[in-house]
Amino acid sequence: MGLFRIDRKTPATAGPRRLDCGVSLYRAGDEGVAWRLRRGVLRLDSPQAGGERFASLAIANDIVGCETLLFGVYTFSACALTDCEIVPWPEGEAGLAGDSLLATLARAQQRAAEVVALRGGQAVDRVLALVRLLVESDGQVVLPTRQAIADITDLRFETVSRVIKQLERSGILNPARVVGVHATRSFHYAG
Repeated sequence: MGLFRIDRKTPATAGPRRLDCGVSLYRAGDEGVAWRLRRGVLRLDSPQAGGERFASLAIANDIVGCETLLFGVYTFSACALTDCEIVPWPEGEAGLAGDSLLATLARAQQRAAEVVALRGGQAVDRVLALVRLLVESDGQVVLPTRQAIADITDLRFETVSRVIKQLERSGILNPARVVGVHATRSFHYAG
């Protein structure tokens, strides 16, 4: 697993970049640029005494790292929970950046509420809410690792494994083959 280092001088016209599952995009305190997540899921962690703690998720079309425009450094660490595609932000016309940022901020506020909801209630409801958050328009969903799901939902690894098996048995999650993704993480959502 390599570290994906960002050059602060990366032009906004640079093309898309791939980020493999498990690879760090940036660390809190690093200098860098803002990114739009075109595909995939990023985990955002907040620095804490003694390490880092889960803070939020970013999914397709979210902008991450825009705080570098104000502070010059990232305030969170970002790591790919699934294979991702990213592009420097703002893309294209500078005049559209403000509209894009406002839309992203509105989505981020909604996402924050969704992430908070993932950490309370019945275990099956938490995991199912995360699945619904990550499902693509075609019903395909690539889940993060069981340990990452446990961290996000504030559940135990064993509980997450049991709930996913339960969702498979009930037909809500049906195993699907996705090239390059472990068979235990790719599903078709039928909920």
